Amino acid sequence: MSHHIDLDELTATERYKLLTALVIPRPIAWVTTVSVEGATNAAPYSFFNVFGQDPAIIILGLEHKADGTAKDTENNINTLNEFVVNLVSSDILEKMVQTAAAYAPGESEPDILGLSLTSSKKVKPPRLTNAPVSIECERMMSLSLSRERSILIGRAVGVFSKNGLINAETLHVDWENNYPIARLFADRYAEIGSIKRLSIPTPDQTQPNED
Repeated sequence: MSHHIDLDELTATERYKLLTALVIPRPIAWVTTVSVEGATNAAPYSFFNVFGQDPAIIILGLEHKADGTAKDTENNINTLNEFVVNLVSSDILEKMVQTAAAYAPGESEPDILGLSLTSSKKVKPPRLTNAPVSIECERMMSLSLSRERSILIGRAVGVFSKNGLINAETLHVDWENNYPIARLFADRYAEIGSIKRLSIPTPDQTQPNED
């Protein structure tokens, strides 16, 4: 027997807690940007995914401050039109969580936390040196949805990866069972363990479900 919840009858906070606990796991974008003053910002976002290949689309859901104004990441992207999405491995998970703290506007999380940075190739913001993958992106457009949130659409223009992860000739990716960390909800994160491989069948290979 199923149970129905009317989301329109919940507060925004209640909807957030419920939906983020249900729609799991979600990939984490540890986004690095640069301010006009040259300070590097690093902030994590789990409303994130790749949405296409022509063009190569990256989408971020950016939360605003309580007063409705944009945070450093969004301001930096809207000003300089570039950002880097760094994926998160288990060895840098705790540092990623620390960058979610409420630092003052303009403060540089990499400087405060001692995060190593390396220059990107096609965009101005640096990448996080220890990230297994860093995706260079250019801003395409933003959609302001409410006082609380906007959606950023970016175009991926380059990828850095740790040695051995991508075969440059075949583009085959081998994570060696050390997949990126996923966000669940609240203070919960997950490592990907058991992997099941299933090929898409042809229609004549499918079978009806048996109740």
